[in-house]
Amino acid sequence: MRVAVLNSPGDVEVVERPTPTPAADEVLVRVLAVGVCGSDTHYFDHGRIGRFVVESPLVLGHEASGVIEAVGGSVDDSRVGQRVSIEPGVPCRACEQCLAGRYNLCPDMVFHATPPVDGSLAELVTIHHAFAHPVPDSVSDETAALLEPLSVGVWACRKGAVGPGSRVLVTGAGPIGLVCIQVARACGASEIVVADLNEARLAVATELGATRTITSGGQSIADGYAGRSAPEVLLECSGHPGATVDGIRALAPAGRAVLIGMGGDELPLPLSVVQERELVVTGTFRYAGTWPAAIALAASGQVDLERLVTGRFGLADTAAALTAARDTPGAIKSVITPQS
Repeated sequence: MRVAVLNSPGDVEVVERPTPTPAADEVLVRVLAVGVCGSDTHYFDHGRIGRFVVESPLVLGHEASGVIEAVGGSVDDSRVGQRVSIEPGVPCRACEQCLAGRYNLCPDMVFHATPPVDGSLAELVTIHHAFAHPVPDSVSDETAALLEPLSVGVWACRKGAVGPGSRVLVTGAGPIGLVCIQVARACGASEIVVADLNEARLAVATELGATRTITSGGQSIADGYAGRSAPEVLLECSGHPGATVDGIRALAPAGRAVLIGMGGDELPLPLSVVQERELVVTGTFRYAGTWPAAIALAASGQVDLERLVTGRFGLADTAAALTAARDTPGAIKSVITPQS
């Protein structure tokens, strides 16, 4: 089979590797679509993210869908031919965090495209059967792949307790911000304000459910809320320290700040604001138990993931797909089709 491997920063090539054999509890999936994540681009540019370093050729990609071609010995063979969305992290299912239902925090998580674990940019991959989620025919291959970033939005809204009538501020209108908008809307949020520098992204945000936008740079978040009710929930998707701090300062008393975007390792926290307003500030790390909700949101049409796709690439064009978001004006999300 063919795979796209990252040899070193800026060096991706398509090579042949043996077809994997599923273990007893795994399925073999023919991969039909893989979304490009910012983390893939970061590995391509720098060869590392924090403590995770690419030290040998690594297959990138962790947003994937496909069709089950074969199953391991302990898996029902009726699953062959099933269209699935791949949840790319398999936890140990036995540690304290897993048993508490927080399997995203499992210390022994095996996660696609996190060194040294290979990812999904391959014609075929294996995955534990429980993490190959069946999708209905109404969900396209591209949408099935993008259930992974949608799951980030579902998890973030759960952490922020977004519900009917919530006033939500989303900072950053990239792919994750755009899915957070849609999930917040589906959760019943009455106000979804989105702040970003990019006017084109803000236009898409409005199309997908934002009730109001703030053009960062032209107007501060504080000015954008002058004379208006403060937000109850901050979904911080930019990773920008200034946006994070300004978003926290904008929150109403007892508000909740959910930090999703990956920025620097540290930022100054407006501690007096957090204390005096009794704000809750929490991080998010991937997701747990989100695929059923993500599938339902996509299948019902409450979330439009194909609207985010602005570029489609074959496996040989992986390098171009990894840089499209910064090289192509108006680009939001690239999808790679390993079979082409």
